[in-house]
Amino acid sequence: MIPGMTTSPVAEAPAERPSARRRSPRRRLAVFVLVIVLLLGAAAAGGSYYYSSVLLVPNHSAPRYYDEVFAVHDRNGVKSVTLAENEGTLRPGIWDIRWSTELSGSAQVGEILGRSPGKVERRLLGGALPPIGARVRVNADVWGAGNPRTAFGLDFSEVVVPTELGGAKAWYVGPPAGIEPQTWVIAVHGHNASYTETLRMIGPLHRAGLASLSISYRNDRDAPGSADGLHHLGDAEWRDVEAAMRMALGNGAKRFVLYGYSMGGAVIGQLLARSALAPKIAAVVLDSPVVSWSRTLTFQAEQRGLPTFLVPLTKTISGWRAGLDFDRFDLAQRPPATRPETLLLHGDADTSVPVSAARELAWAAGKLNWPLRYTEMPGAGHVALWNHDRASYERTVTDFITNSVAAAGR
Repeated sequence: MIPGMTTSPVAEAPAERPSARRRSPRRRLAVFVLVIVLLLGAAAAGGSYYYSSVLLVPNHSAPRYYDEVFAVHDRNGVKSVTLAENEGTLRPGIWDIRWSTELSGSAQVGEILGRSPGKVERRLLGGALPPIGARVRVNADVWGAGNPRTAFGLDFSEVVVPTELGGAKAWYVGPPAGIEPQTWVIAVHGHNASYTETLRMIGPLHRAGLASLSISYRNDRDAPGSADGLHHLGDAEWRDVEAAMRMALGNGAKRFVLYGYSMGGAVIGQLLARSALAPKIAAVVLDSPVVSWSRTLTFQAEQRGLPTFLVPLTKTISGWRAGLDFDRFDLAQRPPATRPETLLLHGDADTSVPVSAARELAWAAGKLNWPLRYTEMPGAGHVALWNHDRASYERTVTDFITNSVAAAGR
């Protein structure tokens, strides 16, 4: 000790608590798990929001052209085109091919005439001759680049349906001369499509003595947009079909046949459930229809290799964005108030809308007092039953409609 200095006890460093060191790894693990959960949750929410946007946000972007034209032949009057071989160009039946070059165009192709490594030759049935080397795409909506006159030689009118949002364009084709247009077929296209999708059946419907109106609806290129700019999957679009019916009633229509493709089926389902004009519907034709959005979303997730646990979150987000109740769209569980004679058609090779949902509705129809006839076409894809077997499809549909209309007129 130094003289004159006082001493004080030296404070000892507190001993480290053994328990704190033991808890530290657990805390780090808990933080790590929490971060992983938050990241997974954010990824799930982001993926579900993206899936919701695919469903709800209108998409009318320019098409992509995947296939190549290798050759065009004319052998003793039999014209054909040689295309790159793939799943699309090998489909049996009648298809449309379109190309975009300096001179865009379209043609219809039929039976397969021959195959070689990486190539397939198909008969040209009509349309323009595709340029060699052009990139093309295969479409189910044959003559979709045309109109009733170019496809069938039929006179038609471009009319405007006065909807609550504004004017929506449509094609009107009257019945053959001498027939009063009392029964109108109103054709409703599918998701992100246009009324050109309905062109394939305008000719057969005309020959059956019926007037037809192929309509556009909100958020189409040829119709006004909704206030939120989103598809409502049928929950609002049905009012545009009702507007078309009101216009038709003002022009002599007495009864209707509603003809829906894909999402058009969901639109018609909501009209049957909610419109005061539903009793004026003599018959309904549903081609590859969405009869349950919940089942369809789950099926599409499986087809795209997405985890199906995202579907409930996607439905929740979509419901929040567009005010949708997905249970409302399940026609087997929530059948519409009006259930007219219905022809339900579906292909078992559909990769967009599950055929199982159509089978379920067909099975449930008997218990629902719903006079529904179900026709399933083996090997046919989404909205491609006409393409797969044109003669059978046209005969089935026209016989059903003419018989239903005759019964309703008695």
